[in-house]
Amino acid sequence: MPLADLLLPEFDAEMTSTRCLLECVPDGKSTWQPHEKSMTLGRLATHVAQLAGRAEAVFGHDEWDPRPPGSNVQPLVLDSRAKLLELFEEGRQRARAALAQTSDANFGTSWTMKRGGTPMYTGARLDAYRRIAMNHLVHHRAQLGVFLRLLGVPIPGMYGPSADDLAKSR
Repeated sequence: MPLADLLLPEFDAEMTSTRCLLECVPDGKSTWQPHEKSMTLGRLATHVAQLAGRAEAVFGHDEWDPRPPGSNVQPLVLDSRAKLLELFEEGRQRARAALAQTSDANFGTSWTMKRGGTPMYTGARLDAYRRIAMNHLVHHRAQLGVFLRLLGVPIPGMYGPSADDLAKSR
């Protein structure tokens, strides 16, 4: 069985969980942040929505630089749930297609992530996919869950029922 076929069920499950959490992001709270060193809710939720498409960067290019030298790219901040879900879905579809089309041989080829032209990561695409796409998404999704919890928003379960799910069933 091709490696991509083994990875797609996990990809789909993580994207389903991510979408469920993004559906909980309240409109009108994009500037809220729990601490001065934290991202705003809008920035974090936008980042999570963008990360859904990160696998496309890993499998579609030999290197990727989200902020190339000389560019004045500023982080995107969306202010509505509808826009977050649209960005998420577009990225999810592109990333899933890229993953599904990746050959076993391509998983072992080198990939580099740069920032401002400086290499931040170089390694095999499979490792980049796991670390830069999936693990990064799960990490920030967990942060988003904490932000939402602090705002009093009920949190859906990611790998089983959440405390809010269990409270509803009592």
